[in-house]
Amino acid sequence: MLSVHSDEYFMQQALTEAKRAYDNNEVPVGAVVVCENRIIARAHNQTEILNDVTAHAEILAYTAAAEYLNHKYLNECTLFVTLEPCSMCAGAMMWSQLKRLVYGASDLKRGYQEYSDKMLHPKTEILGGVMQKECAELLENFFRAKRV
Repeated sequence: MLSVHSDEYFMQQALTEAKRAYDNNEVPVGAVVVCENRIIARAHNQTEILNDVTAHAEILAYTAAAEYLNHKYLNECTLFVTLEPCSMCAGAMMWSQLKRLVYGASDLKRGYQEYSDKMLHPKTEILGGVMQKECAELLENFFRAKRV
C-alpha cells in the first residue's frame, strides 16, 4: 500500500488525470500540484477540447494552484506530472518558482531537457522516472491506437 505522502501516491493521482485525458482523446498527460502534502490542483491535457495549444496539464495545474493559493508563486509546491514538461511548461514553471518537479516518463523529443536543463528556476528540485513504466505505457498505448 502506498503512503499518502509518497511520490508514488501523488504520481498515481497524476496518472488518474492522464487517464481522463486519454478517455477524452487528448494526449494522456496528467498533473497534480501538492502543497504541504495536500493536492491543491489537478489537471490533464485539454488542448483538443479547449482548442488551445497552451492547455497542457501543467499550465492548467499551475493556474488552478495559483488561484487556490491566491498568489502566482508556487515556491512551496511540488508538481507531479506523468511526462517530462515541454519547454513552454518548463518556462512557466521557472516563472512560478516551483519548489519541486517530479515527473514520470522522459520526453526525448519535446522535453525541456532536450533544449536546456537550465530552463527551471535554479532552486527547483527535480526527480524524474517516478512510475516511469506506467506513465510511458499509457502514452505508448494512446499513440499506438492513433496509428491503427
